[in-house]
Amino acid sequence: MPAKSAAGTQPAKKAAKAPATKATAKDTAKDTEDKVEAKASGKKAADKADGKVEAKAKPNALQTPLKPSPELAAVVGSATLSRGEVVSKMWDYIKSHDLQNPENRREIIADDKLRPIFGKDKVTMFEMNKHLAAHLR
Repeated sequence: MPAKSAAGTQPAKKAAKAPATKATAKDTAKDTEDKVEAKASGKKAADKADGKVEAKAKPNALQTPLKPSPELAAVVGSATLSRGEVVSKMWDYIKSHDLQNPENRREIIADDKLRPIFGKDKVTMFEMNKHLAAHLR
């Protein structure tokens, strides 16, 4: 038998939930558009809605253009490059000249151009970044 309410004959009813409001297709499209624009500009979507003044995105350490030393410029070129571009060009040079140790691929064997940069005959791929940092300003 169903449970009776305090009044007597009617079964007890559960409290009805308020219906969830649905966003219209226009609202959803606008929100998505704002998020895409915000992501492209490096800002949060909420900042755009608040009408705050837009600040330029500051480049991170890998994107900051740096000038290579003369020793490093002999390998990667003399133009200003970001750290990521320098590392990429170094790996292109290392692979094109077959300078990885065949027994331990993490080791790089320095040739005449790399020896002034590294300061020794062999470095690991992890040490390479430390040596590159000393040649970028």
